[in-house]
Amino acid sequence: MSETLSPREVFGKLIENIGAGRYEELAALYAEDAVVETVFEPVGPRRVEGRAALEERFAQVAAHSPVELTPANVVVRETGDPEVIVAEFDYRVRHRATGRTFEAANIQVLRVRDGLIVGSRDYHDHLALIVAGGNLPQLVAALDGV
Repeated sequence: MSETLSPREVFGKLIENIGAGRYEELAALYAEDAVVETVFEPVGPRRVEGRAALEERFAQVAAHSPVELTPANVVVRETGDPEVIVAEFDYRVRHRATGRTFEAANIQVLRVRDGLIVGSRDYHDHLALIVAGGNLPQLVAALDGV
């Protein structure tokens, strides 16, 4: 019988897989009924529910992401709740199409139960990624339609 991973260990696997571009392995880290909220997402869904929906989302990212992400400056903080951690980190980003490189700040608040992520509130710097890709005009146009 394998040992259940701690919240810190689960986050470590999550960020390791993202950094290696192994998006197809991410959904296995989430519970069947997990909820992920991307609080600062400027367009698109800010809430994804269920492992199947997350698997679909990660497949889209793997197929269409214009960036390579390398985690850096990772700090994981334990909380008074043994299921919850707060991870602060940067991504060193390389935009494939534009060649731009930069750092984007991130915070994730993860709730991990029985070795699986059951909830995540993600605070990523989506605007930095949009600007680096030269897509700010498209974002403005999309927001004008809201």
